[in-house]
Amino acid sequence: MPVEHLDRDASPADIAAVIARDGCAVVDELADPAALEALRAEIEPFVDATPYGPDDFSGTQTRRTGGLIGRAPSSRAFVMHPTVTGTVDQVLGHATNWQLHLTQIIAIGPGGEAQAVHRDQWAFDFFPFPAGYEVQCNTIWAMTDFTEHNGATRVVVGSHTDEDRKQFTFDHTEPAEMRRGSVLFYTGALYHGGGPNRSDVVRWGLNITYNVAWLRQEENQYLSTPLEVARELDEDLLRVMGYARGAYALGYIDDLRDPIEAVLGSATAAAAGFGDDGPPAIPED
Repeated sequence: MPVEHLDRDASPADIAAVIARDGCAVVDELADPAALEALRAEIEPFVDATPYGPDDFSGTQTRRTGGLIGRAPSSRAFVMHPTVTGTVDQVLGHATNWQLHLTQIIAIGPGGEAQAVHRDQWAFDFFPFPAGYEVQCNTIWAMTDFTEHNGATRVVVGSHTDEDRKQFTFDHTEPAEMRRGSVLFYTGALYHGGGPNRSDVVRWGLNITYNVAWLRQEENQYLSTPLEVARELDEDLLRVMGYARGAYALGYIDDLRDPIEAVLGSATAAAAGFGDDGPPAIPED
């Protein structure tokens, strides 16, 4: 079953509806080509300095370069793209808050082998989350064309509702082929894996993922982005990075202070999370 493609003008609600049904969706050519070029110029020296993966899962011909917010200012617009954040709101809206989970360039070189089919949410110590309760909404932007020949991400469409620890093989997957500038959305429960690169060029992907804020981030955003850089960022981006409460009683500083004060100071941090009215009401369900 192929991945459904939507037009770049698709609404977050429409994108989220396809994700709810299939576990994934592609939005075609959402990125501005100039933004992709700027990002590549900023991050390529770091990618070139990144060692290849140490094992088959990481990819012995694959470079995975993180810390993008601090290293590549152009990446910040991708993190906060309104179509993406609107879709994340829809997919993870059952939680009080969500946050940035990781930022990473995944560059699969020629000769790279297919990655084992897996769920990204297994990073949470293989905890068996209830079926249908999504804890991640992920994106991978095509910085080069994604084709079956050059290592397009491979997915098992609809597998986000399957049982945990299921064993899928390469033959169960479909390539999420897409043109440069397009973006693949997928949930943490979707079974997927990087494809083999049989071309003679590197396949570049920008992987930005988000998770419910009561779970730990895969990439530690507080240490990946130096404090002196963080102090120059917009407050909305800082809060997405995790400088916000994860829920009523998660992530505050010392005497119940707003985490944003650690970066911007008390004068700038007007919103304290949930105000003085106490915790939110417990949902009836």
